[in-house]
Amino acid sequence: MSAGHQETYRHNEAYAEFLANWDANFYGKYSDTLRPAKPGARVLDVGCGTGQVVGRLTEAGFEVYGVDVSEPNIARARKFSDRCQMYDGKHLPFPDAYFASVGALNVLEHVEEPEAFLQELVRVVEPDGRVVVSSPNFLRAIGFRDYHPRMRGLANKWQNWRRLQEKRRQTRTAPGAVRFDRMAPIVKEPFTPDDDAIVATNALEISFFLERSGCEVETVECTDRYVTKPVDFLLNLTPLRYLMFNAFVVARRK
Repeated sequence: MSAGHQETYRHNEAYAEFLANWDANFYGKYSDTLRPAKPGARVLDVGCGTGQVVGRLTEAGFEVYGVDVSEPNIARARKFSDRCQMYDGKHLPFPDAYFASVGALNVLEHVEEPEAFLQELVRVVEPDGRVVVSSPNFLRAIGFRDYHPRMRGLANKWQNWRRLQEKRRQTRTAPGAVRFDRMAPIVKEPFTPDDDAIVATNALEISFFLERSGCEVETVECTDRYVTKPVDFLLNLTPLRYLMFNAFVVARRK
């Protein structure tokens, strides 16, 4: 996050209160996907919020760490584990290849340097370790009840579809020039989370940057929460998943 954008979270009690009231279904799929195969392995939740994922995986017997840029968040998260700590939003305070799995849930859309952020996630995960990134798909071209102006209306959906095609071509013809699109944050009073995103996150570019950082992408889904298996299967069956809902990307470091 930039200094200004990050500061909106550093002392934001309203945001911490919002996260503390998350329903477990919201982070259930993410936390379960983050679970390493090896019992007791080290796990890192980047942007751990008020610590529900840390607590869930700690109870499952893993050595779980959490970092966040918000002081109120970390104060709450430390009730789940004293391995939760503040960080600067850029450099993860851990050595290379330290964790069996690393993840970030609804964080990437808020960071100033998303390309470097993904590279940093990969840096701290061990070879054959898992990286889980879940963010909204701001370039969605299919959907309804869209909460962000970038997603709403047929005109925006048409533009998003064209932009994704442009980006797909760019990953093939000029990969060194690929960058996430930036957005102006929408700041409301009282505070409303997610509207103030500054990065147009999407599964195509998340996958691209994880691969460029040394990962093999295993799955790309548009569902970030558990839904019934037949619905989940149909939604993620075709490349249309890149045009819908969310970007839930699971990769493995080579």
